[in-house]
Amino acid sequence: MLGFSDLPSEITIFSGLVLGLLTSFHCVGMCGPIALSLPLHGDTKFKKLLGGILYNLGRTVTYALMGLAFGLLGHGLSTLGFQKIVSILAGTLMIATVFFPAIFKSADIDSGLFSFVNAVKTSLKGLFSTKSFAGLFLIGLLNGLLPCGPLYFAVIVSAGTGNVVESVLFMSLFGLGTIPLLLAVTIAGNFISVKLRNKINNFIPVIMVIMGLLFILRGLSLGIPFLSPTDEKLNMVMKKGEKTLHQIEMQKDSTKTDSLYKENANFQELIKK
Repeated sequence: MLGFSDLPSEITIFSGLVLGLLTSFHCVGMCGPIALSLPLHGDTKFKKLLGGILYNLGRTVTYALMGLAFGLLGHGLSTLGFQKIVSILAGTLMIATVFFPAIFKSADIDSGLFSFVNAVKTSLKGLFSTKSFAGLFLIGLLNGLLPCGPLYFAVIVSAGTGNVVESVLFMSLFGLGTIPLLLAVTIAGNFISVKLRNKINNFIPVIMVIMGLLFILRGLSLGIPFLSPTDEKLNMVMKKGEKTLHQIEMQKDSTKTDSLYKENANFQELIKK
């Protein structure tokens, strides 16, 4: 796999799915109006369900592409020897978004993207006038580009992995995690009470802080098994992995050689007959 990762890959990757499931309650409030007004077409429930799935898959594809872009960025920095700094910085930013949200609001990130966002919204309006499965997929692709707090956080995590494959998988699972609730809203309407949504939203910052601490621990190399291994331990694991891959390749070559010997022996016996 590209990049480095001393935190078990499964924890980083599947946390994307958990994050997506939790933040989908936030998405209902922010993107719910779009989901409710999708130009679903067809006279059967199956066609409407298919349209809703295509819309949500479009968003997920956009998230996966973001994972690729920011994964390459994180991997490039890791290759230059900044992997620890990237991990600590990513973790710090995650925690800062929770405890100091005013900093990010004052930075007015959205205003800098106003022209881009306006262009995306204009394109969305045009697509809402067409009823087709391709149009629903394109709406999802474009919707994934709209500014979103949880999406900012997910992108920070993906870049902090320092690993292209992990980053893409994390963002893909993040997108997939948001699908069940948003798809249900698209088909059945907004059935989630504001009270329940607020309770879930209050739990999201806890997840953000925990993930931020994990990334900081990973970058500090404190010698904590699995969470913050030392450089020596990490190098031993990497060398062991390289050795295992080499052994597998040797075994394959040996198997091929034995097969060739057997084929040659069979051919010689046929000639003698």
